[in-house]
Amino acid sequence: MPSTQQRRSAMTILTRSDTSHVATLTMTAPARLNALSTAMLSALHAELDRIADDATVRVVILRGAGRAFCAGHDLTELRDLRSQPDNGAAGLKTLFDRCAALMMRVQSLPQPVIAQVQGLATAAGCQLVATCDLAVASDDARFGVNGVNIGLFCSTPMVALTRNIPAKMAFEMLTTGRFLTADEAAQEGLVNRVVHADHLDRDTRALAETIAAKLPAAVRIGKAAFYAQARMSTAEAYAFTGAVMVENMALDATAEGIDAFLTKRSPDWPA
Repeated sequence: MPSTQQRRSAMTILTRSDTSHVATLTMTAPARLNALSTAMLSALHAELDRIADDATVRVVILRGAGRAFCAGHDLTELRDLRSQPDNGAAGLKTLFDRCAALMMRVQSLPQPVIAQVQGLATAAGCQLVATCDLAVASDDARFGVNGVNIGLFCSTPMVALTRNIPAKMAFEMLTTGRFLTADEAAQEGLVNRVVHADHLDRDTRALAETIAAKLPAAVRIGKAAFYAQARMSTAEAYAFTGAVMVENMALDATAEGIDAFLTKRSPDWPA
């Protein structure tokens, strides 16, 4: 595989570009504010599945084209599904289950995923930011779970949001439709850092390349352990992560890393 590649879906709603062990996925439906339609959910999930099996990819950047990162579910699609028999319950449940599966795929992916956020990240779009392992936001970004404004409480986005920010702030956002500014999102822990809009690509890329320079096997082991231990009691987590440390120490490349540190040289990681 060449060092740089591009793949475009048949519906041109998602593109992928790989450079120097970093895969950049761009949602390319700006007229719909990159809404998480059934097609977009399917395209994202399929591409993440491909990336999971691609040993050349060490980090993923997820971004949106146009003036928004992602405006959440496609309201036209939701309205059409609701018009089906029995208020479209079966179709709506399938859509929300598909969205949840995508969110869980982001966190089960071996590689870290960085959300690169400009403009709006609303409802399920805010959920996607909260789900990604890391997030860099431009100073013009805004974040909301504002479904309540149209009579639809953002119950599924709430899952990821409440695992990122304090409960009272999350509840205020959910019940009032209040948006967070980029700086507020950073203060509350929803994003890692805020940068000038002109530097968003550059600074997100710099973070990705910093991670990509680490031992890939260690990062993969660490990401899986990070989410697994969070679901355990403190005692269970220490027992589990102790075993993970033993597994990590058994890697030949880790021995190389330790030797390099002790001899004050750069480690020679495997390709």
